[in-house]
Amino acid sequence: MAEEGVAVSNDLPVKRPREDGENVPSPTTVVMETEGNAENNNSNNDHISSVIPGWFSEISPMWPGEAHSLKVEKILFQGKSDYQNVMVFQSSTYGKVLVLDGVIQLTERDECAYQEMITHLPLCSIPNPKKVLVIGGGDGGVLREVARHSSVEQIVICEIDQMVVDVSKEFFPDIAVGYEDPRVTLHVGDGVAFLKDVPAGTYDAIIVDSSDPIGPAKELFEKPFFESVAKALRPGGVVCTQAESIWLHMHLIEDIVANCRQVFKGSVNYAWTTVPTYPSGVIGFMLCSTEGPAVDFKHPVNPIDADDDNSRRPMKFYNSEIHTAAFCLPSFAKKVIDSKAK
Repeated sequence: MAEEGVAVSNDLPVKRPREDGENVPSPTTVVMETEGNAENNNSNNDHISSVIPGWFSEISPMWPGEAHSLKVEKILFQGKSDYQNVMVFQSSTYGKVLVLDGVIQLTERDECAYQEMITHLPLCSIPNPKKVLVIGGGDGGVLREVARHSSVEQIVICEIDQMVVDVSKEFFPDIAVGYEDPRVTLHVGDGVAFLKDVPAGTYDAIIVDSSDPIGPAKELFEKPFFESVAKALRPGGVVCTQAESIWLHMHLIEDIVANCRQVFKGSVNYAWTTVPTYPSGVIGFMLCSTEGPAVDFKHPVNPIDADDDNSRRPMKFYNSEIHTAAFCLPSFAKKVIDSKAK
């Protein structure tokens, strides 16, 4: 067998599957270089921006002029669901890697930085959360983290792609372990439609492990979607949604902040964390609360790191100090985000 490599097209990728239920063409092409498909590789050359034998590279106009590459030890799974291409490979330095439509979703080594922060930033900011909704997050990592909170009585997840759930359970059992919690209910379907049908004031917290706010997933960051989120939250309820990189997407973040300030009449904040295998090595979160009991996101009132019940799977990244530090922004980002408060 020839050396295995991964080719990624120069079309625009998204991080997560589309939530509106439409079956759209895959935005990227992932091709393995093997003796068996060399002819197919040649026929796809017009769509290939980079081929590095034995390496996976993420190349996209969303982060022009740069690419992060991981050495591939072995391809463990390749498939195509109704919504996207799904791949799992064993890397040399970051463990197993989950890739959707050519974009890295998680690696075993650094997934903790994303999963723990997107979960505990909101849940540690309110006392005794009981009902939590997760939109997306089919790998189960957010579920694993929500389950750490003993006050939570109900965890509902709406994930559009069953293949992501199945592949995660098979290849990432330490992440998908969240599905084993008896408080979890899985709905496979369109998250946008699901939210519209949720009775007003149902949830204490909603976590949106979402697509990039461009192209087909743009609606997940527009005013109507945020209005659906706000309606589904109780007074003083909180939402945390993935909100891109301050190094790459300040123009997108500016629009997201503006939309959130129009909808959420409580608190609106931006936080960030480091994830080495995400573009630019960082990713941000929008944290908002509805009108009602005041929420001070910067000072956790429900410190999960003091909970002795976490000894079986101790957290690797989150603690109360890093919670507060996550809201400290570089001057260039602070200036733009604060301007939207006026």
